[in-house]
Amino acid sequence: MKLSDEAEKTDFGFQEVPLQEKAKRVANVFRSVAKKYDLMNDVMSFGLHRLWKQYVIVHSGIRSGQTILDVAGGTGDLTIEFLRKLNGKGQVVLSDINEAMLMQGRDKLIEKNWVTNVSFLQADAENLPFKSNYFDCVSMAFGLRNVTSKRAALHEIYRILKPGGRMLILEFSKPILPVLQKLYDLYSFNVIPTLGSWICGDSDSYQYLVESIRRHPNQQILKNMIEESGFEDVEFYNLTGGIVALHKGFKY
Repeated sequence: MKLSDEAEKTDFGFQEVPLQEKAKRVANVFRSVAKKYDLMNDVMSFGLHRLWKQYVIVHSGIRSGQTILDVAGGTGDLTIEFLRKLNGKGQVVLSDINEAMLMQGRDKLIEKNWVTNVSFLQADAENLPFKSNYFDCVSMAFGLRNVTSKRAALHEIYRILKPGGRMLILEFSKPILPVLQKLYDLYSFNVIPTLGSWICGDSDSYQYLVESIRRHPNQQILKNMIEESGFEDVEFYNLTGGIVALHKGFKY
């Protein structure tokens, strides 16, 4: 049975929208920015997103021969790094609910000649089409805040992991220093939408990005949600002063 939030409405940035509308609105956001998504990530994060993703790989613990799922994997940055770690033995599935983002990821991997040991699947993180106890590791980078029901997505990740499997959630979070929070707010609300307009021709999608980060649970609340989904030994690691956090948990 697919889980859903009890409320009839949910957040879309600072707006409250009917549950059934959020997925459509988020889909439109990513269709709009897909072609310039990687460039925008480099510009607005000053390239730091690459270091954050490398930190995920360090904590993945994956080994040659294992099976990995990159949920909401978008343009495939993590998928490529997982394939490097597997060294030709094992399988990585790059999944995303958004067809435009998934096509960008597929094209990037083909262009970089990462064409073996990888498959591509358009899939909803809240209703993953995999059998239970299948994957050794499941990652989700900058995707959890965009789903309609975070709890449903976390339960699905738990379901498809093997016993002993590991979950990795990389997401924007709450800066741990008040002065950093103030600077981050100034940059986010005044600069990021402007960059979105210049680079992607779309300031509204990046206004949503900024707002969705503020509506996302902080580090401790998300840790609690992950534990409530069944994961054990849950930890989080603050990156860049808590602007981003990596949550890690295990299924036993």
